[in-house]
Amino acid sequence: MNKIQLIIALVVAAFSLLSYFGSSSVNPITGEKQHIGGMSQKDEVAMGLQSAPQMAAQMGGLTQDARARQLVAAVGAKVVAQSVAAKSGYPFKFHTLADPRTVNAFALPGGQVFITMALLSRLETEGQLAGVLGHEVGHVLARHSAERIAKDQLTQGLTGAFAMGAGSMDAAQVARVVGQMTMLSYGRDDELEADALGLRLMAEAGYDPRALIKVMQILERASGGSRQPEFASSHPSPANRVQKINEALARAFPNGIPAGLTP
Repeated sequence: MNKIQLIIALVVAAFSLLSYFGSSSVNPITGEKQHIGGMSQKDEVAMGLQSAPQMAAQMGGLTQDARARQLVAAVGAKVVAQSVAAKSGYPFKFHTLADPRTVNAFALPGGQVFITMALLSRLETEGQLAGVLGHEVGHVLARHSAERIAKDQLTQGLTGAFAMGAGSMDAAQVARVVGQMTMLSYGRDDELEADALGLRLMAEAGYDPRALIKVMQILERASGGSRQPEFASSHPSPANRVQKINEALARAFPNGIPAGLTP
């Protein structure tokens, strides 16, 4: 192995590690210390606004169903306005996609939240919709996208350093696979954290947080038993999420769920 090549590889690896671990901030909502590189809240908002039209176009555009659009916008606005999300500084906006086949909801950095008609049409109550939207708002508040981008940059830097040091593209491919598996594990943790935040947000907005359990059952039926094994998926299985949701509810409401919440 060329010594100069090895030195350069070590410098690249050190720079990647220093860039990642040398910058951190405390999330005011979750209280967690996060590594998000130099990405600011303003950067997240700009990224989400820029990406939103393209994401909508990829999934058939926005639905022409005015009642569906109004329902999603109203429930989303309530979840934000009546919870801690109102103090976050993110300009949340809720979009209903026309896609009738893909059962999905997702959030872009900075507060652009989407739900497909395929998922919306399966939901039975306003509380269930609040659970879905609260989960996505939770991703934004936890700054999961910013964390993921920073981790991806770290993975790319270490992969490049490994390939340079080994002098082999095959080695680079191996490193890339390892990096991807690391990213998947973070994805599962993110989903569980977003579930917990969603429970908090929907309860603060007056919705029964147990409605999120029903959402998991709906997702399980929609999957038709075709899910990947959990270890190879960024989303935990709905059954696993139900267990975690029940645990989170027990911690958040030790005296039981308050009466009078919207189901």
